[in-house]
Amino acid sequence: MSKPQTLCLVDGSSYLYRAFHALPSLSNAAGQPTGAIFGVANMLRRLVQAHAPDRVAVIFDAPGKNFRHELYADYKANRPKMPDELRAQIDPLKGLIDAMGVERIEVPGVEADDVIATLARAAAAKGLNVLISSGDKDLAQLVDDRVVLEDSMQEKRYDAAAVEEKFGVPPALIGDYLALTGDSSDNIPGVEKCGPKTAAKWLAQYGSLEAVIENADEVGGKIGEHLRAALDQLPLSRKLVALDESVELDRGPDDIGPPSPDQARLIDLLREFGFSSWLKDYQDGESPAADAKLEVSLVSTRKQLDALIEALDEAELIAFDTETTSLEPLDAELVGMSFAVEPSKAWYLPLRHADQDTEFDAEEALERVTPILADADRPKVGQHLKYDLNVLERAGYQLNGIAHDTMLESYVYNSTATRHDMDSLAGRYLGRQTISYEQVAGKGKAQVTFDQVPVARAAEYAGEDAEITLALHRTLWPKLEAQSGPLRVYQELEIPLVPVLARMERIGVALDADLLGRQSKEIEARLAELEESAHAEAGREFNLSSPKQLQEILFGELDLPVVRKTPKGQPSTAEDVLQELAVEFALPRLILEHRSLAKLKSTYTDRLPEKIHPDTGRVHTHYHQAVAATGRLSSTDPNLQNIPIRTAEGRRIRKAFVAPKGSVMLAADYSQIELRIMAHLSGDERLLEAFAQGEDIHRATAAEVFDCAPAKVTDNQRRAAKAINFGLMYGMSGWGLARQLEIERKEADAYIERYFERYPGVRRYMDETRAGAREKGYVETLFGRRLWLDEIKARNPQRRQAAERAAINAPMQGTAADIIKRAMIDVDAWIQSEKQPARLVMQVHDELVLEVEEGAVDRVREGVIERMASAAQLSVPLEVEAGTGKDWESAH
Repeated sequence: MSKPQTLCLVDGSSYLYRAFHALPSLSNAAGQPTGAIFGVANMLRRLVQAHAPDRVAVIFDAPGKNFRHELYADYKANRPKMPDELRAQIDPLKGLIDAMGVERIEVPGVEADDVIATLARAAAAKGLNVLISSGDKDLAQLVDDRVVLEDSMQEKRYDAAAVEEKFGVPPALIGDYLALTGDSSDNIPGVEKCGPKTAAKWLAQYGSLEAVIENADEVGGKIGEHLRAALDQLPLSRKLVALDESVELDRGPDDIGPPSPDQARLIDLLREFGFSSWLKDYQDGESPAADAKLEVSLVSTRKQLDALIEALDEAELIAFDTETTSLEPLDAELVGMSFAVEPSKAWYLPLRHADQDTEFDAEEALERVTPILADADRPKVGQHLKYDLNVLERAGYQLNGIAHDTMLESYVYNSTATRHDMDSLAGRYLGRQTISYEQVAGKGKAQVTFDQVPVARAAEYAGEDAEITLALHRTLWPKLEAQSGPLRVYQELEIPLVPVLARMERIGVALDADLLGRQSKEIEARLAELEESAHAEAGREFNLSSPKQLQEILFGELDLPVVRKTPKGQPSTAEDVLQELAVEFALPRLILEHRSLAKLKSTYTDRLPEKIHPDTGRVHTHYHQAVAATGRLSSTDPNLQNIPIRTAEGRRIRKAFVAPKGSVMLAADYSQIELRIMAHLSGDERLLEAFAQGEDIHRATAAEVFDCAPAKVTDNQRRAAKAINFGLMYGMSGWGLARQLEIERKEADAYIERYFERYPGVRRYMDETRAGAREKGYVETLFGRRLWLDEIKARNPQRRQAAERAAINAPMQGTAADIIKRAMIDVDAWIQSEKQPARLVMQVHDELVLEVEEGAVDRVREGVIERMASAAQLSVPLEVEAGTGKDWESAH
């Protein structure tokens, strides 16, 4: 399942005032005040860079009165008049936001908070995540599982737990809390002398404002008198602080997109306001001819086709893109091709448009152009060329000479700076807004396939893609060339891996749909048994998938202990809560098993057979190089990385991945690769010795931590040592270890301290890595891949500590990713060059899976192990375990 998109809602009015008062009184050469403009726009710019949201909107208060003034005439009556210096900056700021290509919303007679509330609820209802950027505490009312509040100026981020930690009440009670404390900035009366602690105490005791009012007579002392004196006014205060979540808007979440800057207008405004540093950054990212108008030549005559071929023949580098009928390469028909070899110019070669009028047919055009594409001596650059390679292969043509891929250039240069699709890269590095696919092909049900797009409009769209690809390369390549480590990763790993992954995607893997069907039926029967058992434990029937009904039964009827509450103050039924309860109680255990099996069924046993391609009879996943910040590959549709292996039912799913007749599956897996990388990077003598001697590393660690001979180590001690070994790589604290091992915090802290005493090199490595990350802003893998850590110096301790944990883990996880990629390239090259009777079919974490002809198993196993083991030269041996079987599970 793809990650939900994020809608970022920026409270422009809140930041306008805060920027004005926080920044010095700046002005441009003409004397025009610009401090607030700079503050808000720069905040917005940093916000977009930090989060790369899919949709962004800035919301401003509309001038004049609103419904709150009708309820209470003195609403905001104590607000001072807006300073003239600030008022003069409002319209210029809005113009700059428009030039930045960010949606700007202002509804007459409505405050920004209410517009934000309406959009946030609508977006969450559509399954989007929502980030609200504001310093206004009123908006904390909106925080829930999908909505977070971030105060960028204070570097604070509030999810439901953080809201409760700050205010003492969950988000659902913030409105009640504000009614009790009042809001001096908006002139909303509260209870006299009732501060935040008192309001939180009352609400914790009584549960709601309404209950506080009902029990006001119980509150003693002077504060009780103040409460009773405010009883008539409190309902009005509650209405004034409540957010209107149903404002009539002329646009909704679907109408809001990512920033799409108006390049020329933005540069003009930056110059006008005198924002020289921002202007310099912007111009550094432009292509040499960014201001020039793009000229696209539509190739429709043989003379024009000759001119295109001549230009490609003479080009030092060819930017290339395909246009097709589908995003799925195994289903995509070629519709056209675009090319660019110099700035501001492009060609579009139509092949199969419904309305095209060319002197040649598709076969003649392809006969002329495909030899150039197949020529390995003619360098090509593209954006996500793996897709184009597979499209051409399906059509019976080759793409050789892949020299550059702008998606991978961006990814290796800075994996976390932005998303790596063309539109995002064009905006970030070129300051250019691209033509969207929807603009030429339509939206939703009205969308047509590309062969139905009018050829003239298609040429404009496709030509831009090729020319922007060339411009991106000219911008990104010098940045990569200046960094030896990332350059090496790009040239030696990512680019050579493109054809390997493309081949694996085309080959796919065979699946036993009948086996999965039988497993689905068995799981269905087991689910029915679990449901019946759960009903018996509960004493009545209920919907096991309903958190509300489960909550009523567990905590209302069975009176189980409440482990944690939800943001709305209700007992939580989250998985970790049920796991804790399952230690003592039967019903939570049954619910957990039911949830696990239901997910297994819906995600895998039911879903995987649907992914079998009708033409090949196999499943073809999509491998993604430019997603995980550490360099690890991910896969989707289906996701092979998350197939469960800890349970018997999960492992049975791997049995459905089978070898065809006459072949077997070979699974080759690195043994404890990240721990071996830790030993190499830290140089710890005891750790190096344990691996060199081939010891059980977890048993060896247990012997050190518990000060006993390895033969005396108990199973529980080994389990604790394993948790320490892996936990430290991921920054686990004493509290985290205590929770995992179900021991006291002091005991867990003592374990960790003894570990560092016995392995001082590990502590030294961690300390030096954190210090280096703070100094440089990034960490590197053994091969030079960089992970930038933007929050390594954050004032917010939680965000800083998260960056420090990433600094420790990323070099190990990233080095492991680099090693498996080196192995894939080497194994694939060996198979292709020596025509081995084997083929790579899957890569999952630290494992390669191949189909091998039965008569060549020993030879191929030996060759794969040899190449995987030599993919890196570490201070400890790289051990590879390889097995074979008729299916994936049996090969382990």
